[in-house]
Amino acid sequence: MEVILKQDIKGLGYKNDMVTVRPGYGRNFLIPKGVAVLATPSAKKMHTELLKQSAFKEDKLRKEATASAEKLSSVSVKVGAKAGESGKIFGSVTNIQIAEALQKAGYNVERKNIELSEDTIKQLGAYTAKVRLFKEISATVNFEVVAE
Repeated sequence: MEVILKQDIKGLGYKNDMVTVRPGYGRNFLIPKGVAVLATPSAKKMHTELLKQSAFKEDKLRKEATASAEKLSSVSVKVGAKAGESGKIFGSVTNIQIAEALQKAGYNVERKNIELSEDTIKQLGAYTAKVRLFKEISATVNFEVVAE
C-alpha cells in the first residue's frame, strides 16, 4: 500500500515522501491518525505538483540548516543540574534541558530533534548530543553538565 506522509515519522520517512507500508499499518494507524493519505492517482498528481513548488523552498532551508550546523558544531553549552558531593546528579539530564540551554545561547532547536549520545546522563561531565536540523543534516553539539 502506498501512502503520502503529511508529517515526519521517525523510521518511516519525512513529510511529503511517498512510502510503501503494510496495508494494516496504513489503514489502521497512519490514515486514521491523519499523518498520511492514500496515494491515489489524483493524490499522486497533486503530490508531484506540490513537490515542484516546494523544491525552491527546500533548497533555501537546506542552505540555512547547513550554515546552522556549522555554527552549532563549534558551540559548547553548559547545563546546570543539582548534584551531590560525588558528582552524581539528582535525577538526569534530558533533551529538554539541552534545548533550553541552546535557546539561551541563541539557537532555537526543538527538543524532539535532539538525540543524546548516552541513554541517561546521571554524572557531571562533558557529553555530546546529535541535533537534527533538516532531513539528513545534523550537527554534533558538545555540552557540559555542571553542578548548580
